[in-house]
Formats: sequence, C-alpha cells, structure tokens
Amino acid sequence: MPKSSLFIELFGDSPTIRVLDFLLTERELDFSISDMARNAGVGRATLYRIWEQLIDNNIIIYTRAVGKSKLYKLNTQNQKIKKMIELDDMLILEELRHKTEKQKPKIKIAV
Repeated sequence: MPKSSLFIELFGDSPTIRVLDFLLTERELDFSISDMARNAGVGRATLYRIWEQLIDNNIIIYTRAVGKSKLYKLNTQNQKIKKMIELDDMLILEELRHKTEKQKPKIKIAV
C-alpha cells in the first residue's frame, strides 16, 4: 500500500479528505467525476454521496464540458480553500526541510 500524503496523515483517511488531497495536488487541472474518483482512490458511488457537500460548500466548481463529460476543479477563489492550499504547501515544505536536514553530511573537524 502506498504511503499516504501528509494532508491525509494530518486530517485522517476519509473519502472527502482523499478527494481534497487529490484536488489540492492537481489544483490547476479540471477533471470529470470518474477521473476524480479514480485518482483520489474512492469509488464513484462514494464520490456521488459526498458530491452535494463539495458543491454546496463551494469547494469544487464546474469548469467546462468535453463531449458528454462535465469537468470540475478545486475552487481556488474560495477563502477556505486558499487556507487549505497554504496548509498543504506548508506541510510539503516542512517535510522537504526535514528530509534535507537528514541528508546533510555530518562533518567532523579534527582538532
């Protein structure tokens, strides 16, 4: 089983958090409901169950239609989402700093 993201580790592994984590990672792209479910690792039926919550809270927005598919993306203009983006970015930077510190060579100076 792949290691979960820092966002999922912090907020817990639930379908809503998985979808948010995926959308935060791919925040500039838009997806169909099927693609969103597949990439977030949740079933389509599960995503449909939380869909109204995502729409009602203005978390995702409709962007366009491609053929019969409707595409949606993270609403980066929503103030709550802006804070989530800041938090996600902070978690990533903190993890990178931590990994960099672990990889720094330890230099011993002989006197």
